[in-house]
Amino acid sequence: MTKIPHSPIGHHYIVEASGCDPKVIGSVEKVQQILAKAAEIAGAHVWSISFCKFPPHGVSGVVVISESHISTHTWPEMGYAALDIYTCGANVKPDKAVVYAVEAFKAETSHITEITRGIDEGDEIFYHSFITWEEHLRRGTAAKDKERD
Repeated sequence: MTKIPHSPIGHHYIVEASGCDPKVIGSVEKVQQILAKAAEIAGAHVWSISFCKFPPHGVSGVVVISESHISTHTWPEMGYAALDIYTCGANVKPDKAVVYAVEAFKAETSHITEITRGIDEGDEIFYHSFITWEEHLRRGTAAKDKERD
């Protein structure tokens, strides 16, 4: 019996956002609102939200979604935010969550790695593949410089 390959199980985005607005990424309320809205924009179903402030500046938090999670830790003193967005299933658009969060954090530059996870060629041996690119954001629009790894 031949096994049939299936679509990837999930998409995982690792984002390094630089030049972020410290007032935005230093506020627990703003970061929580941004990531909850990012989940909504992606079409995800939110189950739980937990955010906190770490002395003296950072915000850390997670939005648990039915499809997996959206999480962050920020360093306002450096204008840096690390984002982790992982979703499973074909009905969610995690790329939309990435774009929204990076723009809402007012990042000047973002380095993004997209990992396609749970790839199977029909033999039930799963693997992943990835692509990495950098975006220089100007006046709310992104100019993509993609390089494939």
